[in-house]
Amino acid sequence: MKIRQFIALAGTMLFMATAVHGAPNIQHWVTDNGARVFFIKASEIPIFDIRFVFSAGSSRDQSKFGLARLVSHLLKEGAGELDANAFNERLAETGAVFSTGALRDMAWVSLRSLADEQYSVRALTLMEKVLSRPRFDDVAFERRKANALVEIRREQQSPSKIANKAFYKAVYGDHPYASPVPGTQTSVSAISREDITAFHRRYYVAKNTTIAIVGALSRAEAEHIAAKLSAGMAAGGPARALPPVSMLPNAASHHIEFPSIQSHVRIGQPGLKRGDPDYFPLLVGNHVLGGGGLVSILFDEVREKRGLSYSVNSYFSPMAELGPFTASLQTDNSQQDEAITVLRNELNKFITQGPTPDALKAAKQNLIGGFPLRIASNSKTVEYLAMIGFYRLPLNYLQTFTDHVAAVRIEEVRSAFQRRLDPAKMTTVVVGRSNSKDG
Repeated sequence: MKIRQFIALAGTMLFMATAVHGAPNIQHWVTDNGARVFFIKASEIPIFDIRFVFSAGSSRDQSKFGLARLVSHLLKEGAGELDANAFNERLAETGAVFSTGALRDMAWVSLRSLADEQYSVRALTLMEKVLSRPRFDDVAFERRKANALVEIRREQQSPSKIANKAFYKAVYGDHPYASPVPGTQTSVSAISREDITAFHRRYYVAKNTTIAIVGALSRAEAEHIAAKLSAGMAAGGPARALPPVSMLPNAASHHIEFPSIQSHVRIGQPGLKRGDPDYFPLLVGNHVLGGGGLVSILFDEVREKRGLSYSVNSYFSPMAELGPFTASLQTDNSQQDEAITVLRNELNKFITQGPTPDALKAAKQNLIGGFPLRIASNSKTVEYLAMIGFYRLPLNYLQTFTDHVAAVRIEEVRSAFQRRLDPAKMTTVVVGRSNSKDG
């Protein structure tokens, strides 16, 4: 069996093993140069996952939209004395899985490797080079930049992508969260290699990172790995706090004409931050409203009873500052107005009345019963662990998750929704053909 195939199979094995155990214990320390480390020992199978998370997402792009995403992609294009081809050849020899990415709040560098030293030492050496000495070669820079422009053009043909981009712009205005993560044709075209190196020099530093480690390692081994990987990084300093998000002053509607059979609709407003005390009432309540899939109110009222939508849901996306609440649906253009009316009516009704006792009970049972699946593999657990460290959530977050869910009361859901959401100040974005009589 090939090494990479074994690692994939090992993830499935851990899925089955972890699901029957309680939430794991989190250990925490700080490296000599200021990197914050979070560790969970998982000895069931001989692999480990490491995830470096930096406050280096698109909210740090300023006017150079797409810069954070481009930097993260270039980290896979060689490091130290190894160009892109040599780096990927060495990585393939170890069987390790290496990945990078960037969202609005964060960017990350991740590695999954076998714990056996004949593989792990070489894989960790490659990761160390990436973290401390990325090459940003001209050839790789131009190639990745061209790829980014192709991605942007492709997204311009996707009504769903257009709707998401327009929704963030409408909700966040001039706030950094409004900037499109991939960038625009104009902004990406203007990015220089000097922009890449300056961004990396400022944000990919020890005091601006969270290190999450999960796997078949002792505490001493995890400490050694974290220290070694971060030793070559400049200490630097944490990124500045993002500006607060302003609430929307009133309702607004935006229609973007697009030659599609289906209309894509987004309705929402700024919602909540990570670590907010209203998180669990909003999580449980939204599971009833639109987050519970086939058993949610929105699915039942919009799709099942009236056949108005191909898909409909709602969700909160908590971030460092107020992330959005979004209600989303996809519908035939001819039913667009009716679908939006029903969606708004159900939102208004739920905010006013909250869930029924039976619906609340079912939502809590579903969330609690499904919780083991959220942490049922190294890869899932390391993402949760990185999130806990990055947003400075309590170290017992995983252990108390189901208790918090179980404790949610109807009055708390109703109060949280009424304080956090105002239907009179929500923005609506529609991408599709205009639903007018004259066509």
